Amino acid sequence: MTVDDTTNPQHGVVGERRGTVLLDARGITKRFGEILANDTVSLTLRAGEIHALLGENGAGKSTLVKILYGALDPNAGDLVWQEQTVTIASPAEARALGIGMVFQHFSLFEALTVAENIALALPPGQSFRALSERIRQVSRDYGLTLDPTAIVADLSVGVRQRIEIVRCLLQEPKLIIMDEPTSVLTPQEADQLFVTLERLALEGCAILYISHRLEEVQRICHHATIMRHGKVVMECDPTKETAGSLARLMVGSAVHDLKRGVVPREGDVRLALKDLSAEAEGPFSVAIENVNLNVRAGEVVAIAGIAGNGQSELFELVSGERLSSSADAVTIGAVPMGRAGITKRRRAGAAFVPEERLGHGAVPGLKLSENLLLTRHSTGDGLVQGGFLKRDRAGALEQRIKTNFDVRMSHDDPEARALSGGNLQKFVIGRELDRQPDVLVVNQPTWGVDAGAAALIRQELIDLSRNGAAVLVISQDLDEIFEIADRIAVISRGKLSEAIPAQKLTRERVGLLMAGLDEDSGGAGDAA
Repeated sequence: MTVDDTTNPQHGVVGERRGTVLLDARGITKRFGEILANDTVSLTLRAGEIHALLGENGAGKSTLVKILYGALDPNAGDLVWQEQTVTIASPAEARALGIGMVFQHFSLFEALTVAENIALALPPGQSFRALSERIRQVSRDYGLTLDPTAIVADLSVGVRQRIEIVRCLLQEPKLIIMDEPTSVLTPQEADQLFVTLERLALEGCAILYISHRLEEVQRICHHATIMRHGKVVMECDPTKETAGSLARLMVGSAVHDLKRGVVPREGDVRLALKDLSAEAEGPFSVAIENVNLNVRAGEVVAIAGIAGNGQSELFELVSGERLSSSADAVTIGAVPMGRAGITKRRRAGAAFVPEERLGHGAVPGLKLSENLLLTRHSTGDGLVQGGFLKRDRAGALEQRIKTNFDVRMSHDDPEARALSGGNLQKFVIGRELDRQPDVLVVNQPTWGVDAGAAALIRQELIDLSRNGAAVLVISQDLDEIFEIADRIAVISRGKLSEAIPAQKLTRERVGLLMAGLDEDSGGAGDAA
């Protein structure tokens, strides 16, 4: 174990660890060209232990996990599984050893049933009836009740995660790797997941837990390994740390508390949604029903909700990617924009950040300066003149965003796909914040980014609002929502509740609204 000079001498004091060693990764090194993603990384996982793997975006966690699961080959180092040196050449070989993984982004076919999806991951030979009964039994035993005959498209995100976990459990793993498992769950669903993980640990299963939610790490993890810039910099007992100290160990410096500032007096309505409705475009999309919402200058309004309840459809209607049936359904400033496309809405002073950063927010194969042109070509930045692209101006703007938003890259102006997820998110949001728009609509602003990057992004959103902009945030992260929002609404099954001042709500109440279980506060929206 190595400790750098940014840590407190008391950190790293680790008590006696539980269980026998299952997996010992020794000196793992992995290069991608000039980038050293893993630099002689060592990690020991023990039976019955919930082990957190922490680090900033780009710290090397994903690379290490892919090596453990057989999706990448290391350039150097050894993997020792139950005292035997092994080569894990594929995920199938990892599963055969007893290593399972539950990914952050689900790998399910929506048109298939629960049992059909699970069958795809298991060896052939078991009858479908027997498999369905096993699913019922295992899911019931672990408090993850599933109906094997249910169509995945009809299920909530929390139930879909149950499918992933039960599919993993049916392979009888000795080690389960979990990547951001609570990022799409309500507080109540997260609590149930923790009960399941604690039971698995008591039964001797090892769990490698990757999360940016440090309060969760403190609550359920027995041990933590912290990575920075491809190296292990610390091991510690997370129960003896605070969320702040863990964040400081991850980034190498203190993560500053957010400064909310003074909420200005009630400002003018900058964004208004009036009876905004749209039919579902396909069998797996959600209809939007009579959404009413006003967002005023100087405030942050957050829309909470479980994934798949109409967030993407609402974003498309507000941004102009999809047109409304009525011009008055969306008003930006004082101008009806429901029938206007996204370029006209940008020219009216609005900016938009979609949920999917790579593919929707940025074109993977284009340089960052070229990706700037996608949203800034007609917003008065002088990037296009007389029909010609001003690449020098685009390059200077790319450098400004890189500096102002701490976008880390191996060389100037790389392709979007060369950035880590967190750094690309900072770039995509920075591209829009740099404009100082009058209206900003952002979907999942800190999805999968580390504590330092999340704090930077959230502070920028608050600052933009306090400078007079209207900011609408769509998020599944309740910690984030309560940190930045002045008012909170909840979207469930395409319907939006009234936006209520944040100080009048609790996490538990919002969680119930997200799950559609608090009918008293449902509504067609707000006219504040």
